[in-house]
Amino acid sequence: MTSLPPIPGSSQVIEPYRHRLSDRVEAEAYVASVCFKHGPPRLTGVELEWIVHHEDDPRRPLDADRLSAALGAYAPRTLNKDSPQLPLPAGSPLTLEPGGQVEISALPQASLTELFAAVTDDLTFLSELLAAAGFVLGDTATDPHRTPRRLLDTPRYAAMEQVFEPIGPHGLTMMCATAGLQVCLDAGELDTLPARWTAVTALGPVLVAAFANSPNLEGRATGWASARMRAVLGTDPPRSSPSAIVADPVADWARRVLDTPVLCVRGDGDRWATPHGMTFADWLARPERPTTDDLDYHLTTMFPPVRPHGYLEVRYLDAQRGNDWVTPVALLAALLSTPRTVDAVLDACLPVGDRWLPAARDGLADRALAMAAAQVLDLGARALPGMGLGHDLTEAILADLDRLPQRSTA
Repeated sequence: MTSLPPIPGSSQVIEPYRHRLSDRVEAEAYVASVCFKHGPPRLTGVELEWIVHHEDDPRRPLDADRLSAALGAYAPRTLNKDSPQLPLPAGSPLTLEPGGQVEISALPQASLTELFAAVTDDLTFLSELLAAAGFVLGDTATDPHRTPRRLLDTPRYAAMEQVFEPIGPHGLTMMCATAGLQVCLDAGELDTLPARWTAVTALGPVLVAAFANSPNLEGRATGWASARMRAVLGTDPPRSSPSAIVADPVADWARRVLDTPVLCVRGDGDRWATPHGMTFADWLARPERPTTDDLDYHLTTMFPPVRPHGYLEVRYLDAQRGNDWVTPVALLAALLSTPRTVDAVLDACLPVGDRWLPAARDGLADRALAMAAAQVLDLGARALPGMGLGHDLTEAILADLDRLPQRSTA
């Protein structure tokens, strides 16, 4: 085997040392053990991102110092290294994406009612905090006004930009000009996990189309219903494309992780090495083999539409206007609430489970996706009353689902 050149900076690892991996078999087993945790589905979490604008002129670029001052003690340390980085009042950590998008990562809850209440409280607080400094949260999942520009200067984000830039413009757009709605769901018991994973994945094109909310970018119409999903899919396909629908998703994911190029190798300086084309499997063949900590970090650089993270992290939904995020979260939870509903989702969505690009481009104007969406919305409507949301909220969500096909094709 041809020896590979040394990685600059690889001898200076800033994360704690952990077990050094011996070979591919051990690495794949480790991926399977940390990415797929088994147990009865119980918790739901959400991560909500918003693009931030100046209220008086949404075209004006953000300034890091002014945004840090606005967030005060809640500012992430990626923005202000001396910040105490307090959680929001209901307990949600506040983080920032590379372009200055704010993100609430709500703590998982056993009931949707508790989850919605906590996020609503923290969102209200964050909105008021920003408004006091002249900022507002965006209504769409792409920045319709500004050119993508990185606000945060961290080694990780610098490495991402360096790797993505030669591939095309989508990486910087994804990093700096998009906002997503992520839903976190328990993976389920060992015997039901493959069906839940497949259902969540096959649902992707349908829900991308139904909740597309990013037609404009950089001051122009893109011609895409979800320009955000277009950017994600085009960023770096080995790490951002959808996972295949297969009988053994655990083994398939483990293989994919090891065959994906390493985005960066961490060091203690301001810039980290970006070894072009070196997969994690290639790294395992080096004399200085990576540790489990290196593999954990590599996993954080994978971002397909559904990412196994010990739980299932659903990453394909566009950010929604205001409190409209409640509807897709409740719908997704309802669609996975029973094995019977999961089976019905599979029947409806497997025929269109590969239509990611048509979903992003055409939304529900795509006839096959519109037909599948009608079945999915009906399944969700029948399952929602059993989700314990109370009469008024359930009725409001059902009314929103009734309006969804017209809203999505308008």
